[in-house]
Amino acid sequence: MYTSDIESKTILKTIFAYLVLTLFCALFGAVYEYFSHEVFSYFMLYAFGFPLIGGVLVYFLLLFFRLPLPGRLSLNLYNSGIAALTVGSIFQGILEIYGTTNRLIYVYWVIGALFLLTGIISYIMSLSAVSKKQNNDA
Repeated sequence: MYTSDIESKTILKTIFAYLVLTLFCALFGAVYEYFSHEVFSYFMLYAFGFPLIGGVLVYFLLLFFRLPLPGRLSLNLYNSGIAALTVGSIFQGILEIYGTTNRLIYVYWVIGALFLLTGIISYIMSLSAVSKKQNNDA
């Protein structure tokens, strides 16, 4: 089962959305740090990396290798993981620039990682189910 034209268009729309999100995060981080009086945070500087690597790169690889589009559950879990990690990075950066900490910030990292992992596992399980079905039909 290969990527159809409809799935390719869906993946391209997703790549475009992640590119816009990447640019927004980079611009937001730059503007925030410009007005922070030369105080910076690596979490704020590199928050754009989550949508860039986890979104643009991953979906581009799906398109390049013509892999099937993940199911709705896998997509929702994976995209929620990217969102949680991005927001967590920005929030951690804001706290560091402000000069304070919050002990609950780890929740973003844990939930983001769990969503990412369950999304990936769900996608792998759906791929193995499809390949088993194709082997049984042949």
